[in-house]
Amino acid sequence: MPLKLTLSRLARIIMPAVLLVPLAVPVSAQSFPEAQQDEIRSIVRDYLLENPEIIAEALNMLESRQKQMAEAARTEAVANMQAQIFDSPNQVVLGNPDGDVTMVEFFDYNCGFCKRAHTDMLALLETDPNLRFVLKEFPVLGEGSVEAARVSIAVSELAPEKFEEFHLQLLLGPGQANAAKAMRVATSLGIDGATLEAATQTDRAAETIQEVYMLADALGLTGTPSYVVGDQVLFGAVGKDQLGDSIKKARDQKS
Repeated sequence: MPLKLTLSRLARIIMPAVLLVPLAVPVSAQSFPEAQQDEIRSIVRDYLLENPEIIAEALNMLESRQKQMAEAARTEAVANMQAQIFDSPNQVVLGNPDGDVTMVEFFDYNCGFCKRAHTDMLALLETDPNLRFVLKEFPVLGEGSVEAARVSIAVSELAPEKFEEFHLQLLLGPGQANAAKAMRVATSLGIDGATLEAATQTDRAAETIQEVYMLADALGLTGTPSYVVGDQVLFGAVGKDQLGDSIKKARDQKS
């Protein structure tokens, strides 16, 4: 059989795989002499030019596999980090502390989508008396967000009974969230400024933020808001209905 026909058939078989391996790997270097390697390269080039859709097909396959790998990694992370995700001492719990389903929100005080998603949280807590809602500080939008998170963590430690109102005012109030704005909100609620300022500089504040960064990295979170409920990870302000569906799914899995 002529070499060209053999190589053409070979190209049809191996092209999707070739596109998915590093170009530095000499796939045919040890199998063919140099002259035939040149002919293979020419055939592959011609094949791609005549059938460019194979590139899109291979890239789609690669993207699909990468998504599957990312989802598997997230599922494994949720399974292996239950305590840190759902029951860390470095978090705020709203709703029913003994609820049968826990929803975790990773948020940033300067996130516009988090501001909009706040009404979703309130609606879910109002209509679901068995929902336990965990808030995790995930400051990803600059230094102001980190400053606001530090004050927020200090408020949750010094005056937990005032945290929910503090959170509401800081998240939904006008202007950029930063240390100054967070301190104004906190002191307006009667929290001593000097004590609060000292608490923002403690190891607990730094460790809380670092713990959340670690969790976010393990879960593949890149923005806010993001949610974990049961074994599900949700990205973005998906809305009350989808959040409600995820709660139902988590509840059904327990029954």
